[in-house]
Amino acid sequence: MPSPVESPINEHPDHTVSGTAAKHAWWWIALEVIAFVGLCYLYASAPAPAVNEAHYLIKAKNFWDSSFCSNDFFVTSGKAHTTFYALFGWPTLFFSLSTTAWIGRLIAWAMVGFGLQQCCQRLKLPVFSSTIVALLWIAGIQAGNFAGEWVIGGIEGKVPAYGLALVGLSRVIGRQWKQAWIWFGMSSAFHVLTGGWCVVAAAICFVVTERGSAWLPRLRLPPARDSQTKAAPFFCWQLFAGGAIALFGLVPAVMLMRGVSTEDATLAAHIYGSFRLPHHLLPTRFPTLWYLRFSALVVLLLLFLPRQTHRPDRVQESADSNGAAARLFYFALATLLIAGCGLVIGYSYHWNPDFAVKLSKYYWFRLSDAIVPLTVALLVIRWLSERPVSVPRPLGLDLMAKGAIALGIVIFTWGAVQSARFGIPKSCRHRYLGIGNEPGAGIQRKRFADWLALCDWVRIATPEDEVFITPRQQQTFKWYAQRAEVVNWKDVPQDAQSLLQWKQRYDHLFQRQQGDLTYYTVRVPIDYRKLRDFRATYGVRFMVVDNRVVSPFAEVDQLPLIKIYPVGEQENDTFSVYELPYGHNR
Repeated sequence: MPSPVESPINEHPDHTVSGTAAKHAWWWIALEVIAFVGLCYLYASAPAPAVNEAHYLIKAKNFWDSSFCSNDFFVTSGKAHTTFYALFGWPTLFFSLSTTAWIGRLIAWAMVGFGLQQCCQRLKLPVFSSTIVALLWIAGIQAGNFAGEWVIGGIEGKVPAYGLALVGLSRVIGRQWKQAWIWFGMSSAFHVLTGGWCVVAAAICFVVTERGSAWLPRLRLPPARDSQTKAAPFFCWQLFAGGAIALFGLVPAVMLMRGVSTEDATLAAHIYGSFRLPHHLLPTRFPTLWYLRFSALVVLLLLFLPRQTHRPDRVQESADSNGAAARLFYFALATLLIAGCGLVIGYSYHWNPDFAVKLSKYYWFRLSDAIVPLTVALLVIRWLSERPVSVPRPLGLDLMAKGAIALGIVIFTWGAVQSARFGIPKSCRHRYLGIGNEPGAGIQRKRFADWLALCDWVRIATPEDEVFITPRQQQTFKWYAQRAEVVNWKDVPQDAQSLLQWKQRYDHLFQRQQGDLTYYTVRVPIDYRKLRDFRATYGVRFMVVDNRVVSPFAEVDQLPLIKIYPVGEQENDTFSVYELPYGHNR
């Protein structure tokens, strides 16, 4: 990999010089990355596991230790993110899951921070611009995402993938196409959709910037290179090398669809897209607010469309910066084009649902959710730092840029305060468990303490191969109790065959009542016949009961089952464990 202290000559692809080596020395880069990691910690300082961390790291632990939850249906299902499991899962052999999560967070945040610093460097932004860009970016994703995407939070496969993708984007900005393909290939190895969509966006950007220099000015769009400069080649050995590296992420994903009939594959797509994850995949299910907030980001992107700036004292640097900003802008437009295709596919659900769900599973809005706010942040900071004071500025854009920074600081601070004030993992907060209105921090800490007490008892008092029926509104039982579950709403498998089985198990256990989706309409029925059936079908002896779900219908202590926790001097106001009844033949 070329040294990041080298500065690309933007009009001559894949050539580098070290003219700004002193300005961007390695120790400056390290300081910027450390500052970025510190910013991430302020924003996402809640204890592990964050949302999705339990989902990823329990599979990573099983990848390295096959005895861990070896009889859990989800843990042993097909593994799509083997590169992540291999590179980020091995610490589970020596450390707890929580420590492993923090190791992964710090490494992944550093990767993202390095990628962001590289983007700022190639846009020729001032040193340490990446810190304020990061703040605006994080705030932009939080307040403006279209489909629920996030980058900074817990550790999962897409976070290191974004870090590598940002380095690739910096090479696109610097017109170093050959290097970009390698970085995008490595990103795809960690998360095939994150890196794969980057390849598509970069290819579109390449066509526009390297083949469109003649017609861009006619459309009053900023050119990315001088028309006299030789265009870069598209096909090169680095493109194919990047594709080969991407196979580490692509092959496991493709293998998940093996041995499934067309009918079952379609049914699995419906379960994944329209039942389990419509809030990420089907735009017909998105609230109007999501459309409005993302549209505001797109408007900002267009308002800060890269303008040709000129500094008489830095003619060549101004030209390089203009071309770099134009390539960033066209990359962002390419992500919007991908999202536009996703909108067409999503709305086709009304007349061809099979077609829509089969294609919507590729997360068409993921990249635009991350790149559009990033581009806005970069262009805003460029606007405020690039033009010399002697050149008049449009007052409206100046005020808008400064207002965006002020609003970003407010949004970031609000998110950081919310993360810190509860003092419990994000994955255990009511808001992220679908439990109606979120009560105060004190109430949630008490309920979380009860959850930990329950899981500690399960881990200590039951055999390692025990299987449990667990409440619908939780996602961390395996993380804390280290015991298998019959089914878990959050832990949805990704291979088609297991996905069908997951839906069958979920419908079998959680037979929804009439009315809105609430605590009390999705629960395990207290019915002897059904409970015996569960025991016979899944080999499960024990059921964890959330007392808040049961209490509107019966006194907790009057359930017609044998309670095994809490008993005697044990105390737990929120959760109980009951033994399921035997069949008649017992």
